[in-house]
Amino acid sequence: MLKKIPNIISPDLMKTLMEMGHGDEIVLADGNFPAHKFGVKVIRADGHGIPELLKAILEFFPLDTFAESNVIFMDNGSEEKPPIWKKYEDILKKSGEPYSIQLVERFEFYERASKAFCIVATSETALYANIILKKGVVA
Repeated sequence: MLKKIPNIISPDLMKTLMEMGHGDEIVLADGNFPAHKFGVKVIRADGHGIPELLKAILEFFPLDTFAESNVIFMDNGSEEKPPIWKKYEDILKKSGEPYSIQLVERFEFYERASKAFCIVATSETALYANIILKKGVVA
């Protein structure tokens, strides 16, 4: 065992975070997301929601400050946005990482997910809770 790695981050997820390079993207997918459909590596995080995973991942994961946007939300196409997005923004603010959010239409999000480094399949029940993080560099 190692110290200070949150239990929510599995060995496979930590290894994958380490393998990712600058510009690579990771999808944190809700329970309704068709994670295995896209042919990219899927890491199971059953029993966990996205907010707690996002918080734990951002302890180790630098966001790409060279990209126009380094956090991507799956847009619900409605004026009323998913309440979980507020939780994500609070976590992002508290992380201290500079971030810029982009909203992407559902099928465009699926296309982007098909090119991601990996997808983390969670048990998140909130609708339109899917989020992509673009990895940056450690300064």
